[in-house]
Amino acid sequence: MTNKTTKYLGIDWGEKRIGLSLADNELKIATPFKTVSSLNELLLVVEDEDIDELILGVHTERQLDKYFNTEKYHDVAAELREKTGKRVITVDEVMSSKLADHLKIAKNGASRDELAATVILQSFLDGSSD
Repeated sequence: MTNKTTKYLGIDWGEKRIGLSLADNELKIATPFKTVSSLNELLLVVEDEDIDELILGVHTERQLDKYFNTEKYHDVAAELREKTGKRVITVDEVMSSKLADHLKIAKNGASRDELAATVILQSFLDGSSD
């Protein structure tokens, strides 16, 4: 019996830009993928890349007043579940943008949003036990 490799899409959700990263449960290494500017573009990526699970970065309670409210994340996660039929896992994205700024020095070509999505996805992969 062959086990299917699960393909993950890391998401750094922003009002203007959505950073994306890719990984699978076999290699467990997140890599920057692309930046999109709308939910429709993100949905195309899910379909085109045959994504199994979405890993959505969310702000912690103390960060929310600085950005936007908790309901926004629940709305985004619910909409992603509804429109893709995929499992959406939320991961605390604390410091992902700061880490992305440090990674930017080493990863030429990847945007800050893509690198933040990579940090979010790698955090999930490091904590999963697949």
